[in-house]
Amino acid sequence: MTADLAQFGLLLSVLLFLLLAALEALFPRRERSLPRLGRWRTNIMIILLDSLAVRLMGPIAAIGAATYATTHHIGLFNWLDWPLWLEFILALILLDLAIYGQHIATHKIPLLWSLHKVHHADRDFDVTTAIRFHPVEIILSMLFKSVLALLLGPSILAVFIFALILNLCAMFNHSNVQLPGRLDGMLRLILVTPDMHRVHHSTVVKETNSNFGFSIALWDRIFGTYVAQPGAGHDAMTIGLAEYQTTAPAKFWWSLKIPFGDPDQNSEKPSDK
Repeated sequence: MTADLAQFGLLLSVLLFLLLAALEALFPRRERSLPRLGRWRTNIMIILLDSLAVRLMGPIAAIGAATYATTHHIGLFNWLDWPLWLEFILALILLDLAIYGQHIATHKIPLLWSLHKVHHADRDFDVTTAIRFHPVEIILSMLFKSVLALLLGPSILAVFIFALILNLCAMFNHSNVQLPGRLDGMLRLILVTPDMHRVHHSTVVKETNSNFGFSIALWDRIFGTYVAQPGAGHDAMTIGLAEYQTTAPAKFWWSLKIPFGDPDQNSEKPSDK
């Protein structure tokens, strides 16, 4: 069953990635700062490394933790006699809230920020940005999800559905797709949209420290971290980190070295739009 779920999730993720990549090419929201080929090669190599890291975690990954919790009858939902549908919905909501909190922590705690900078260093914002995370951050994030699974005791299906929703929403809200303003306004009442999350990737520190949600858009409004639009506007805003406005973030090894001290920034300023 777990293997079938994993294959289904992978297929759905690949299909959405291809769809969003096509829509980005047809209806781009912004012009690129760097050539696509180099960035995509680096970002895809990073996700392959991340996938290997998670695979090597095996039973201590979130699904394994949920399986252990269910088998050994531990965790909140395994101690309650609530309807399964209610536990399922609550699990999705609580897990998403926890990831919102985790995201804030990656910006506030220096050690975690040194890892998270790899994601923010990307000078463009598209569907591949959603999968650009340092493998050490991915491992720590998975361990956090595993602890949540042990504490909450959600069903294996709830953990899988949550992870799938998180992945699909991250690809959607990082995509460089032009959405009609009215549609964006309606969607962001519930879901994080590309225009909403793009603000989070601004070089302006106040904007970087806003819009932390990945799936549910309500958390930012509830906890006062919501910024509707970038001050400079979406077309004029600068994406990435102010200290890395060169061609360097499109390089694989450079990106992996960011957490371990400033990598070599001796790269030319980009001229190819």
